[in-house]
Amino acid sequence: MKSPITAWEQYIEEYKLSIEKPESFWAGVADEFSWRKKWDKVLEWNFDEPKFEWFKGAKFNITENILDRHLADKSDYPAIIWEPNDPNESGISISYLELYNKVCNFANVLKSHNVKKADRVCIYMPMVPEAVIAILACARIGAIHSVVFAGFSANALSERINDAQCKVLVTSDGGFRGNKVTPIKDIVDEALVESASVKSVIVLKRTGSKVNMSEGRDHWWHDEILRQTNICPAVEMDSEDMLFILYTSGSTGKPKGVVHTCGGYMVYTCYTFNNLFQLKDGEVYWCTADIGWITGHSYIVYGPLLAGATSVIFEGIPTWPDSGRFWAVCDKLKVNQFYTAPTAIRSLMAAGLEYVAPYSLSSLKLIGSVGEPINEEAWQWYYKNIGKNKCYLIDTWWQTETGGAMISPIPGVTKLKPSYASLPLPGVQLELLDSSGNVLEGNNVEGLLCIKYPWPSIIRTIYGDHQRCKQNYFDNFKGYYFTGDGAKRDEEGYYRIIGRVDDVMNISGHRLGTAEVENAINQHPFVVESAVVAYPHDIKGQGIYAYVITNSFIESVETLRDEIQTTVIKEIGPIAKPDKIHFVSALPKTRSGKIMRRILRKIASHNDSGFGDISTLLNPEIVEEIKAGVL
Repeated sequence: MKSPITAWEQYIEEYKLSIEKPESFWAGVADEFSWRKKWDKVLEWNFDEPKFEWFKGAKFNITENILDRHLADKSDYPAIIWEPNDPNESGISISYLELYNKVCNFANVLKSHNVKKADRVCIYMPMVPEAVIAILACARIGAIHSVVFAGFSANALSERINDAQCKVLVTSDGGFRGNKVTPIKDIVDEALVESASVKSVIVLKRTGSKVNMSEGRDHWWHDEILRQTNICPAVEMDSEDMLFILYTSGSTGKPKGVVHTCGGYMVYTCYTFNNLFQLKDGEVYWCTADIGWITGHSYIVYGPLLAGATSVIFEGIPTWPDSGRFWAVCDKLKVNQFYTAPTAIRSLMAAGLEYVAPYSLSSLKLIGSVGEPINEEAWQWYYKNIGKNKCYLIDTWWQTETGGAMISPIPGVTKLKPSYASLPLPGVQLELLDSSGNVLEGNNVEGLLCIKYPWPSIIRTIYGDHQRCKQNYFDNFKGYYFTGDGAKRDEEGYYRIIGRVDDVMNISGHRLGTAEVENAINQHPFVVESAVVAYPHDIKGQGIYAYVITNSFIESVETLRDEIQTTVIKEIGPIAKPDKIHFVSALPKTRSGKIMRRILRKIASHNDSGFGDISTLLNPEIVEEIKAGVL
């Protein structure tokens, strides 16, 4: 593979080439991969439709670059190390040859259930190796995978299955998470009552829980794989064929199915993985994300395995059996590169250094942060106590829609600045705009973060709703991809991400739309209307603050709060549960009926300054009433 950037002069040279001759630059990166047929044209694009075709006309299969390509020199090399939830349970190491055989075997299972190229397969599983095997088996035969985080509720799962019209669902009987057993198959059964497109369900036996198996529809994984061989030629794919759909929240209630395609996603995730983590043979890399999120797709599965690395998959949580679990695993597996979320760091920081002290962490060379901006206090704690003041710390910024990291320090190359994502990676052309779309020139400026030229793993569409893709990302400012984030560029040109400027909340690194949570709250029979905003949270970065109007006298505030939280968990999942529920008689609205969330955000944050002129509101008196009852 192309050698990673290791010197400042090399970064400047590579970045300059990627901006001045982007097609030539990316063709050079793509040349390192195995293609059955090279591209006719590197890039064809416009931001108006929008339409992006990278490596147009190229034919290949991404799993040939993940599996077949590595068999000659890495067949016995560990591809995956699995660390189970229970520290007393034995882990598993899977070599590249073993992974190749398992993927081919399960690809044949899918084929036996009539899965063909371009069919959609939903994967709803805990963090087990079989989740990766299922993902790659789909890619092997040209099926489109849609992984749904196994913490989502039956309703949320059903909604995603129906939107993609999935033919097969791959799941498990249950999952272990800390000291809890999640009834995954029961959630699936409930979801499928409303999902007629699913014809077959493949069930992995993980917990041994007693589950209902619907005759003709449900099949045990262990039975199915015995019926198939390990020989499965990879289906030829076009560079722009769909690889996967991954649902993310937007500013409306309906989740968006972000589509990524085969060629550009492969090139970009591998290129960025190599530059961010700089793995050498024999090193162990661990990203603690869940495979249900884009970080899991790009930097647990595709990026590391394309690069021929060893990727750790962890089934458990950072605080069980105690808050030293991450550090115990780092020592046990001799992890060299460690990539986690600021939420986890803040949680472990709050637990105290007594959970860090027993572990040497001497194998660590690099530590990373992903999912949300990391605050300076957490950055310093992480750098000092986990990195021992010697590990390089990469604070990465990117999105589901970007497919891979866009802004990040490069180890040993970029100067570290706490809470700054730093500089754009090669091929990433950033711009800061004001609210009128004017470019903010020079440094020491703050504005809306946009990107003015496509990169290989840019979102291609919203599944089944291209117009929504256009409106969300390309209509705000003509000629730009709008990230939805605000950012500051300092005197040296380094970028600091300030946060969302739309109605999307970043809760523990996971994006949730305000409308999505409000729709769930409004399902409760006592709720007339609700408004949800984000507020600063010590551990999660942002918490969910809900303002709720009820239709009758509340006998027990606590009971109703519990019921509303239960309703949200049922509709979306525990991740969307409001942290604070504030019952109000009305919401501040403009005369046209628009809820003034700006005011509600300030109140939730205990910020009394700068409400502006509220006399133009339909009901200005409500502001003081809400302030008086703030939680």
